[in-house]
Amino acid sequence: MCKRFVSIWFRYLTTDWFIIRQPHLRNTPFVLSAPSHGRMIVTAANALAESQGVYRGIVLADARAIISGLHFINDRPGLVEKLLKRIAEWCIRFTPFAAIDLPDGIILDVTGCPHLWGGEDPYLNDIVNRLSRRGYHVQAGIADTIGAAWAVARFGKQLNIISKGQTIEALFPLPVAALRLEAVTIASLNKLGLLQIKPLISMPRSALRRRFGNHIVQRLNQALGLEEEILQPVQPIEPYNERLPCIEPIVTAAGIEIALQRLLDALCPRLQQDQKGLRTACFKGYRVDGKIDQVDIATNRPSCNVNHLYKLFEIKLQTIEPGLGIELFVLDAPKVEDHVAEQEKLWEVKGGLDDIRFSELIDHLTGKFGSNTIHRFLPDEHYWPERSIKPASSLQEKATTEWRLNTPRPIQVLPKPEHIEVTAPVPDYPPMNFRYKGKLHKIIKADGPERIEQEWWLQEGQHRDYYAVEDEEGCRYWLFRSGHYDEKYEWFIHGFFA
Repeated sequence: MCKRFVSIWFRYLTTDWFIIRQPHLRNTPFVLSAPSHGRMIVTAANALAESQGVYRGIVLADARAIISGLHFINDRPGLVEKLLKRIAEWCIRFTPFAAIDLPDGIILDVTGCPHLWGGEDPYLNDIVNRLSRRGYHVQAGIADTIGAAWAVARFGKQLNIISKGQTIEALFPLPVAALRLEAVTIASLNKLGLLQIKPLISMPRSALRRRFGNHIVQRLNQALGLEEEILQPVQPIEPYNERLPCIEPIVTAAGIEIALQRLLDALCPRLQQDQKGLRTACFKGYRVDGKIDQVDIATNRPSCNVNHLYKLFEIKLQTIEPGLGIELFVLDAPKVEDHVAEQEKLWEVKGGLDDIRFSELIDHLTGKFGSNTIHRFLPDEHYWPERSIKPASSLQEKATTEWRLNTPRPIQVLPKPEHIEVTAPVPDYPPMNFRYKGKLHKIIKADGPERIEQEWWLQEGQHRDYYAVEDEEGCRYWLFRSGHYDEKYEWFIHGFFA
């Protein structure tokens, strides 16, 4: 398939942005300025200021002499890049590949996209009209190469489309500045009478390289499609991605559900064919007003089950606010893993952690109540209780050691033991009472002690003597004394029995 690119030129990017934010500047000539080598230099001028002879690069004092009472605003560092990145992200509704083109443009790889708008002419018209309505002065061009699209966007008509295979003929009449050359090189070419691109195309590349350097040869080859040009998209393109443009903006919940179902019906067969299953997915809705609403899900094991994934999304679909309408739906699967369907034995009932129905139930509960609601723990090779368990990364993770079942352990263990005040006879008798969070607990039953030493390879803290105790209300606690009773010691609460 022949590649097609769109170049969008924002002639007054920053000044247009200030006018959008401050509409009273629309009929006022003004400039942006910044300090440079001890002087204030004009960094951008709006259309009215340019029409009166004020351009970027001149000294602010000279600009104010040309236009009496010229309004000036301090430029903001990094504003251009932020604006272009924001607009490029907005342009993702037209193509998944959008890149910024400093200092004043955006490049779109639109291969295979214009037919969704009925052709390249209505496609490019829609882009330009929407950006113009937002308040930007825009010119755009579409061509087989980035260089050719850049050239016709800035030196062609307001809306210029180079037909497929017609790049060379379209570049012939354009000035040499359309090749994205340095100002010094452009001036040297003009002095030699080389004003247009046409004579450069027929000249030997070796002669151009000797006289003007390698850059002019590179730009010429890029414009003609003889050398590939690499772009960096503002958002990485996921290998498993599906898009659904809408003829009319969607504003109803039913329409959003239908869009999600269609995207899943398109994505899941691709995953199944590649023996993949998604672990995370993102459903995005690009609204007419430029905002993006999205819903994210995650699964405990790779899945390409349409019905299961739809139910996970369905729980959160109500959070999407369509506003004036959603014109593009996108489904991304940024994290996928190998997923091979396992052969099931006839009449055999599966169960346990390997049962896919169990993992789907966990996914459903996690999506409904939050990712911190359900936990799975495994034993770890440590003595101290707070280190003896660890959270499992997935349902498939295996334990590296056995659970200790010879001594009782509380259902809930504090991640860090909390200090308590205890009354206890010595030397090794259980405590009589303890005070925890301001409440005094009288102990009527106790069992212990159970001594747990610190690990020799860590050597942190003293040994612990644990007691399982029950208070007068029937509540059971896990307490311990740190250190020997005849030395400096402290009491802590570490857990709660059911």
